[in-house]
Amino acid sequence: MVYILLGNGFEEIEALTPCDLLRRAGLEVALAGVNGIEIVGSHKIAVRADLPLDAVHVENMDMLILPGGLRGVQSILDCRAALELVKRAWEAGKFVCAICAAPTILAKLGIIGDAPAVCYPGKEPEMGAAEIRDANVVRHDRLITARAAGASVDFALALIEALKGAEEARRIAKQIVYLGGNSLAE
Repeated sequence: MVYILLGNGFEEIEALTPCDLLRRAGLEVALAGVNGIEIVGSHKIAVRADLPLDAVHVENMDMLILPGGLRGVQSILDCRAALELVKRAWEAGKFVCAICAAPTILAKLGIIGDAPAVCYPGKEPEMGAAEIRDANVVRHDRLITARAAGASVDFALALIEALKGAEEARRIAKQIVYLGGNSLAE
């Protein structure tokens, strides 16, 4: 099971693009609402989460995804239960993935450490000892980070590759006629 945490103010494309593409790849994905079930994104798009945060179980989790959006990131940072979930997922050996401003959450929790990562341009000072790369997406073992909304498809394809392999990521890229980024649509 893949869980995507949605806090009020989340960046819509950074949450919904991975959700869509992961589901196309046959993965079970649930949107988990940090602030209840009805969550409003940074561009005022209301999304109904599949379940509340307290219904997320690390035991059946394969991957946890944190979308960006400054207010969405702040919603997660302001929620002790959300931060505890992120730590538990990491400690349990799950993939922990973040895009845009959300990698700063992982840095604050000590998850990134000095690993290679990427974040929204200008947020690098909040990334601690991370080795910041010039890339749309960086994978380091179970840690996957992405730069910003414009990298949402690359991010989603990297998530698929991590869980189902490069061939499945290429299949999905071809299915959506994706021609950019990491060129998985050969």
